[in-house]
Amino acid sequence: MSPTNQPTKAPTAFQRRVFEALANVPRGKTTTYGAIADAISCGSAQAIGQALRRNPDAPRIPCHRVVRNDGSIGGFFGENDPFATAKKRALLKAEGVAFDASGRVEAAFILRQL
Repeated sequence: MSPTNQPTKAPTAFQRRVFEALANVPRGKTTTYGAIADAISCGSAQAIGQALRRNPDAPRIPCHRVVRNDGSIGGFFGENDPFATAKKRALLKAEGVAFDASGRVEAAFILRQL
């Protein structure tokens, strides 16, 4: 079972590429959906989000380290509700990621290239 308590299927080849790229993001840093898309020559940040939504092994595969291009939190396990985003923010804060006054990840904590 995944962290969302949904039955999991084996990751697709595309999902494995996304998860492997994400493995390059160290604790205390984040990256963007677009940066992962660029790293794997995908062309679609939205497709990256869909792959991360199906993460079968969080937090070992640290999908919480992926944010929107503007540094805003984005979703967590395919959810954009306040509970999900608060959990994602808490995980990032616990890793030392800092946020600005508007609640976005500070630029120094975002890897734009993988």
